[in-house]
Amino acid sequence: MSRQPAPENLPPAWNIEVNTASYEEGADAKKATVDATATPVVAPLKKGEPLVTRKELWSYYLYYNGDNGVGPLGYSMTLFQSLATSAGYDPVAGPGSTCTPSSQCVLPWGSGTKAVSSIVLISNGVSFAVMTAIFTTIGSAADYGTFGRWLLLVITVICWAAQFASMSLTSSSRWGAAMALYMVGFITYGATLVFYAAVFPRLARNTPHARQLREKYENGEIPAEEYEVEESLEKNRISNISTMHSNIGYIVTLALNLSLLLPQATNPKVDNYVLVLTNAYWVVTGIWWFIFQQPRPGPSLPKGEHYLTVGWKQIWIAVKQYKKLPYTFIYLVAFFLLADGLNTTGTLISICQNDKFQFSFLYNTYLGLAQAITSTASTLGFWYIQRYWKISTKKMFVVTNVVTIMIPLWGMIGIWTPKLGFHNVWEFWAYNVVFGLFQAPYYAFSQTMMAELSPPGFDNMFFGLFGLSNRASSMIGPNVIQAIINETGDNWKGFPFLFALCTAASIVIWFGVDITKGRRDAVAWADKHRSYAETGVYSGEDDSVHSDDLVKTS
Repeated sequence: MSRQPAPENLPPAWNIEVNTASYEEGADAKKATVDATATPVVAPLKKGEPLVTRKELWSYYLYYNGDNGVGPLGYSMTLFQSLATSAGYDPVAGPGSTCTPSSQCVLPWGSGTKAVSSIVLISNGVSFAVMTAIFTTIGSAADYGTFGRWLLLVITVICWAAQFASMSLTSSSRWGAAMALYMVGFITYGATLVFYAAVFPRLARNTPHARQLREKYENGEIPAEEYEVEESLEKNRISNISTMHSNIGYIVTLALNLSLLLPQATNPKVDNYVLVLTNAYWVVTGIWWFIFQQPRPGPSLPKGEHYLTVGWKQIWIAVKQYKKLPYTFIYLVAFFLLADGLNTTGTLISICQNDKFQFSFLYNTYLGLAQAITSTASTLGFWYIQRYWKISTKKMFVVTNVVTIMIPLWGMIGIWTPKLGFHNVWEFWAYNVVFGLFQAPYYAFSQTMMAELSPPGFDNMFFGLFGLSNRASSMIGPNVIQAIINETGDNWKGFPFLFALCTAASIVIWFGVDITKGRRDAVAWADKHRSYAETGVYSGEDDSVHSDDLVKTS
């Protein structure tokens, strides 16, 4: 079978396949078949978008190098839980008693009391609910003008301020303030990840290599299948390298923190100093993105619209596309459940880990280093394997899903025996190593999956939904788990629910999401609404475009 270049009188964004006559051996008659597939495989490219420079790309990587989560996701939670536990008491011994590792620990809450573990989970659930409001209200608005650029800057500065303010958390009586600062830092940190990730599809479309691929495809030098594989690999390259930089930043940050934790071990304020140092590292590495980012503004905000209301309209528009973009929305719904299960599993294990190691920043730093080193190695390893054998993003993602399921399954064992199931020191070491080996690539591949299934030009709209699925999804899991823990007094009773959640979501992604068809549906839909890139106004008429409908055989 030979492939002919697309005729010049047809739009270059459409893939035209012409199969030459196929001959049946030993037959007198020749059977000729001609298939024309008019499915757009090239994303519409806005005119005038600058080529990505090396300086810009490195500043993008460096931002994620600092935005590694050590402070807002790790140390802040440990400090909050530590102060809350110090302020709490054993419900059996009564108010005024001291909590011990073997006893329950409660705090006054409303008209009664609530377990400290439940309060930590509630703070996470409320944080994820606030993230939901952020992503739905202003997430899609980031597609317009330069709003997305300024939005990332503002939420980053707020996160920095919350981390620096943790210097004031020096006594157990301030556990309420610790909870508030943890939530502010956690919310803005989660938002930075989403709006940072929303930039990457546009960067990937404008790298020198991506532009060269596009030119070769439009000139008929490479077939559609090769273009799609190579473009997907370019997205994975940027996603994996940025994830690797995040892990390198994780290692560097933790190593720097040892310079305080070891010599200042007896200083009661050492944990506060460590948080300040961690945050200062992010400021130093993250500021360059806002300096070297080149302007790639979206369309102007339509007349009569407002940044605080247009997001809800865009979300409604996006949700109504579920019939036109079926695989995109199947992935979003399934990932909503998967992320809920994984994020809540991580929080629950962190609670158990903090209890086991007595809220020690030093032990958490050692465990974090184990996770960070293996994360960096695995990200590079997974990327090498994928690039060498040209394995699809979905297949790589499936491998990480298997481990996602196994983690809460292991935790379930701890319900029936204290010998296994996150009861022992070695298990937390093993967890951090396994998490690093398989869950770091999970984040890279899940992001690339979303980039593959998002209509080009509508990046923030759909990454806002992705953020809703990824970060905001966990307003459900923590609330369910905290109710279970509060009722039973057993942290391990939450693992069965999380195992079921992760398993169900993974099965849907494995068997219900077709990346190839989903990508073509997304590009076709974006091409149909290309005027959005110029006007900022989406035409909502019912003009369904589906890749299967565009295949004609004559």
